[in-house]
Amino acid sequence: MKLVVVSAGLSVPSSTRLLADRLAAATVGETSADVQVVELRDLAVEIAHNFTSGFPGPALASAIDAVRAADGLVVVTPVFSASYSGLFKSFFDVLSVSDQDALAGKPVLIAATGGSARHSLVLEHALRPLFSYLRAVVVPTAVYAASEDWGAEGLASRIDRAAGELAGLMKGALGAGAGRGEAAREHESASASVPELPAQGGGVRSVALDSSRSGFEVVPFAQQLAALQP
Repeated sequence: MKLVVVSAGLSVPSSTRLLADRLAAATVGETSADVQVVELRDLAVEIAHNFTSGFPGPALASAIDAVRAADGLVVVTPVFSASYSGLFKSFFDVLSVSDQDALAGKPVLIAATGGSARHSLVLEHALRPLFSYLRAVVVPTAVYAASEDWGAEGLASRIDRAAGELAGLMKGALGAGAGRGEAAREHESASASVPELPAQGGGVRSVALDSSRSGFEVVPFAQQLAALQP
């Protein structure tokens, strides 16, 4: 199981990276997942070049592949102008352009940091709609850490609750993925056994199951309709 952490912090040290690390550690405690951290600060130049050239550099391509292959994501951004940072949005723009299904069905824990608790709604009016649009499965508990939250009561419990929800979704997604794979194989096997029906004279024909045999019998629609009349 693989957990990928995307941090959009710019400073060193970064409260955004600190929150990302705490969320990752809490999730690993529930899943024993392998963790890979993607620091968007280190990819800023390649992200900008990707917009002009249409091709990702090697480090950016590696980060995109890591996100695609992840069983779950922790994404953390600092707040800029009451929303996510431009670097954060640009990375996910590049990701969705390269593969519009990259996050479809993938469990994602959203989090943000800011200087004031007044920006906490960025999680609901900016981040959650973004990842819903990308068809990710966003955990119910989002985590915001203002400057005064570090060392205060409440942040640790929010981190643990959100990490538990992400771990549960990651485990469930793996099980559901295996089930979907088995169902898909059964569907392909069943589809392969159904013969193609050539059109005859432009008439409408349907396929009816013959329970007395292990195959399908082609029955003209007119004959079926006549059988229903008194």
